[in-house]
Amino acid sequence: MVPRFGLALYRLTARKGAAQPARDLPPPKAPRPQGKLIWLALDDAAHSASARILAQNLLAEGVGVCLLTGFDGDALPDCVQTAGPFETRSDVADFLDYWAPQVIIFIGSLLAPEMIEQARARAIPMLMVQAALPRLPRAGGWLFSGLFGGGLLRQSARAFHAIMAVDENAARAFKKLGAANVMRTGRMEAGSLALPHNEPERAALASSFATRPVWLAIDVPPEEEAAVIAAHRHALRLSHRLLLILVPQSPARAAELTQQIEASEGWIVAQRDLDDELDQETAVYIADTGQEYGLWYRLAPVTFLGGSLFGSGSARSPLEPAALGSAIIHGRKVGAFGLAFGRLGAALGGAPISSSAELADTLTELLAPDRVARIAHAAWTVATEGADVTKSIVQTTLHLAKE
Repeated sequence: MVPRFGLALYRLTARKGAAQPARDLPPPKAPRPQGKLIWLALDDAAHSASARILAQNLLAEGVGVCLLTGFDGDALPDCVQTAGPFETRSDVADFLDYWAPQVIIFIGSLLAPEMIEQARARAIPMLMVQAALPRLPRAGGWLFSGLFGGGLLRQSARAFHAIMAVDENAARAFKKLGAANVMRTGRMEAGSLALPHNEPERAALASSFATRPVWLAIDVPPEEEAAVIAAHRHALRLSHRLLLILVPQSPARAAELTQQIEASEGWIVAQRDLDDELDQETAVYIADTGQEYGLWYRLAPVTFLGGSLFGSGSARSPLEPAALGSAIIHGRKVGAFGLAFGRLGAALGGAPISSSAELADTLTELLAPDRVARIAHAAWTVATEGADVTKSIVQTTLHLAKE
């Protein structure tokens, strides 16, 4: 149990903080679906992509409903998205009584004493995943960073069935607090699972490509189109049969891009949306029919992530192509996937670039089978580690939900 005096003071400061007029109240509750419900409580919207992958896997394993709080993203089937409770006694009690989760998965490192104490009192199993260094909510104020913070952190950490830490430092910190079941699992990352595809379509396209080398430029914004075309022109000097699969950020750009490339380069360009026939003379294949990422990653040994060079940031997680064995070329603008790019960089699982010239040179280097294989394998290792973490969380959650 959380130390009573420290918890009482914490509740007082939390209640005063929640009563401030500037704070927004949670929206009305959505209807509570029937059946078992797993609550994914994010302490930061930056975990949204990982939470999406976790929710999809839980649902695929037969979990009835996932409740998401702190989530920032598009709606998911069989998931309810709502605001989490304020860290006050009455708000937490009302929230837990209404939603009645079978298991709570805290995503992040926030130890919320009120939520943890009331969940423990109701015998609701709790997991913490993506755990970095433990911290208390701001509601506790300066008082709890010193006098009572240690006690609240210790008792809160000890209430979890398991804590899955991102690295050794985080694991050591939770063990020091006395948490009983701390594992250093690494990070669960979005995109660590292989995206789906149409296998007959993949086989047909692979047959039409024959033995030609292929590279992919995905979600390319207009400001990067010239760099991609220049890189392809440069690489064709060494590999005259090279095929570029170009996925524009906006499918509406396909017709104009085709005309532009044919006029400026004299290449034969095929459009997927028009069912253009591919032959050995086709230099560029513009894929403009929607989100077939799993198909393209499987066909291309090398992928350039559009938006990462001159755009507003990569629109796709680098772990998507990594999980399917495609080596990754990317710029310095990582978008919402900084953690994933950081892991790839540490494992030498990507080829970072800073200019159009570097894109051309790097593409040429990766046409060598030994170089592309090394990078692709390193990236695949990182991606599958993320998948293993997700699998472990799902298995633990299913076990707790049955108890």
